[in-house]
Amino acid sequence: MRLIIFIIFLQNVLAGCSQNISKMSDAALANAAYHHSGPASLSLITMVKNGSGTGAHTSVMINASQRIIFDPAGTVRHARLPEKGDVLFGVTPAIEDFYVRAHARKTHHVVIQTLEVPPNVAELALQKALAHGAVYAAQCSLRTSRLLASLPGFDHLPVVWFPNRLKDAFGRLEGVTEVTLHEYDEADKAKALRAYTP
Repeated sequence: MRLIIFIIFLQNVLAGCSQNISKMSDAALANAAYHHSGPASLSLITMVKNGSGTGAHTSVMINASQRIIFDPAGTVRHARLPEKGDVLFGVTPAIEDFYVRAHARKTHHVVIQTLEVPPNVAELALQKALAHGAVYAAQCSLRTSRLLASLPGFDHLPVVWFPNRLKDAFGRLEGVTEVTLHEYDEADKAKALRAYTP
């Protein structure tokens, strides 16, 4: 009986873990790829609650041979946004703007910290994100910090569970630039997603 209960539990866990895995084909994702002309870079994106100042979510935008957002356990999903395994593809300036503004609302602001890196480091980050797969809820900072800390030159970054701890550590890296976005539209992020027209 315990074995049956465990199997049912495991099936539910795996179903929850894989809920963000898109059925888009590799060919469709390759077709959606977007190459940004800017320098190779990593942009840590942190969503912060306005009331308490606590971190709410972490993701990282990677500009390498293509520009993606590794959005572990993220909730910005739309039928017109190419996505697979917690990676958003085809991150044009318009999609980047939509992604950030969907998170910035009267309850949250968004901190974007960008660091130029050697092209080989950005490409390694891209490959690690593509190979990662979907992430359990509440592990966004853990998985993002683990990915970053595995890169050459980033091994001193802490592997942490909390978005603000990662934001603070990343912000201390030499050369990081920081932008904060405040918006005051509705608290319900789902409304922004429903209104999105690519």
